[in-house]
Amino acid sequence: MLIYHELIELRDKLANNEIGLELAKEKCWSGFKEGQRSWHTKDWKDRRSKFIKEKCEICSSEETLTIQHFSHPKKYSEFKREITRTYAKDYIDTNPDIDKSEFTAHVLKKYEYVPIPLCPNCMCKNPRERVRKIPKYRCADCKQEFEEAIYRTEIELISIFYQDEDAYEVRDRCFISKDKWRNNHNLSNIRYWLQRELAKNKDAVTIEKKAFLLYLNDNIKYLSFEDTITACKKCASSFDLHKMELCPKCKKHYKGIQYPTCIQCLPEEKRKAAMEKIEFGKEWQEMHKRLGID
Repeated sequence: MLIYHELIELRDKLANNEIGLELAKEKCWSGFKEGQRSWHTKDWKDRRSKFIKEKCEICSSEETLTIQHFSHPKKYSEFKREITRTYAKDYIDTNPDIDKSEFTAHVLKKYEYVPIPLCPNCMCKNPRERVRKIPKYRCADCKQEFEEAIYRTEIELISIFYQDEDAYEVRDRCFISKDKWRNNHNLSNIRYWLQRELAKNKDAVTIEKKAFLLYLNDNIKYLSFEDTITACKKCASSFDLHKMELCPKCKKHYKGIQYPTCIQCLPEEKRKAAMEKIEFGKEWQEMHKRLGID
């Protein structure tokens, strides 16, 4: 695991093209072990001792002090996904159209087609299938009864899509991806993911390098203690585990970070309403426990 100054050096070399992307990744992640954390390193402990204050900056307690981060590094895959999405948008804006034959070949190769049954009289989707009565189907729209539904082919749907991409007929997610995810898509979804893949392939190296630099910067920021304060164990765990912080008004009770004050500091009428809501929630949870549906 690289320490703070080593990450800065690696980031600068990659940004200045003094080292290749793959080698930079290897140096960053080489020797990484499961469960290894930055705060276990000597470098972290040495710099922490210079940064940490003598008391909690939230409640002024001097017991069990720690460094409280307000943000944590994102994964490299998250940055890569965000950058890819941006490049895909730019690619789609400048290349909005895909050749019909190319798109058709892609759909036939990458997706399984599960056609939607149609009424042969009015072409309404999903006529009602009956188990006991015959004929087997009855159309909910035109009331026609029939034994066999009809289906459009992939080619027919693609032709309709190229005539009008917002057409009613092409909205169904009747195409299943042949990858391990087996996701359902409609033709509009398929076009987007194809354009995204084309954009990704066109600028693969640039996308990965930008994403990795953002990943390094995010980790450097975390290790620098830039977005942190000194907090006691109680204040730190309240924030991390429950998203709660000390009320700035009374400095006694904790509140959700989305609220301006704690319940006790609310005006009487609002405080009473909040307490009633909390009690109702507790009673509801207790009832669920008794019924075995918690």
